Amino acid sequence: MRDLLNEYRLLSQGGNPVGRAIVTSVWGSAPRPEGACMLATADGRLAGSISGGCVEGATAEEIAAAIRAGVPRHLAFGVSDETAWSVGLACGGTIKVFIEPSVSPQVLAAAQGPGGAVIATVIDAGPVGARLIVHEDGRTEGNLPEQLRPPVLTAARAALETGTSRTVNFPDPEGNTFSVFLEALPRRPTLVIFGGVHIAAELVRLAGPLGYRTVVADGRPAFLSRERFPTADELVLGWPEEAFARIGLDRATYVCILSHDPKFDDPALRIALRSEAAYVGALGSKKSQAARQERLKAEGLSDREIAKLHGPIGLDLGGRQPAEIALSILAEITAVRYGKKD
Repeated sequence: MRDLLNEYRLLSQGGNPVGRAIVTSVWGSAPRPEGACMLATADGRLAGSISGGCVEGATAEEIAAAIRAGVPRHLAFGVSDETAWSVGLACGGTIKVFIEPSVSPQVLAAAQGPGGAVIATVIDAGPVGARLIVHEDGRTEGNLPEQLRPPVLTAARAALETGTSRTVNFPDPEGNTFSVFLEALPRRPTLVIFGGVHIAAELVRLAGPLGYRTVVADGRPAFLSRERFPTADELVLGWPEEAFARIGLDRATYVCILSHDPKFDDPALRIALRSEAAYVGALGSKKSQAARQERLKAEGLSDREIAKLHGPIGLDLGGRQPAEIALSILAEITAVRYGKKD
């Protein structure tokens, strides 16, 4: 849902009702995972994807019907489903999709916030559509009946830890079974860039659509202006110690050191490499990286801490223009984020 917030704003302009579909279960070779989301209006405009194109048309019709009826539905598309033969789930898999007639304000608020959350929604049996939203700071909200909350709350907290969306079945007090979809919204990743250089401007431009909160820091006022970074979420003026203290570096933070000036780079790396940051990369050639590592080692950083450094920063895609370098950096960050690169 977080990657569709801009599209939601556009679709809902003028008070148009917007419904959504979310994948709750996947079998076989279905192309999108649990949690994949699609938005649609009653007049057929849509955003997002739940199947890579196979069943989007039929799903948009189901969303429009749900908007008119005001009632959620849980549907299946697949090779064993009659509907699938007409719409064509070409990959041969099967998906279940929960259709909602609207996007609730609570869901929107959870998706817009920077912190992690899990949206637990009853999708079969029980009070269909009732939900409990569990935030990483401990807050809970929603209309899930109190007697059903304890097991759902436990499962939601576990999903919050793993960041994985899935469907879970629970017994109710009467001995019946109801199904809950746990929609995990991991903490929004933050891209922290120290050094307001040209590459930084391209990084901000590319990272925003990928869902990153972008923060640019520099100790030089001339490098840090809204004219240079019109879409950055935050600009922080200060030396590394001050800037990183204000920003905070946690496990959802990806740090790029781009000033290419040792008086900024080395202090920034000392802090970033000793933090919980998921990624730390620094601009510079192999020769300058080797010299940098020797300086860091002399300053007391351990081999394990220094090994966290990605340098030269980015995957070697062969490009040399600022936008090409920015693309290579985001490619490496993406690989690290999804466990495809150490």
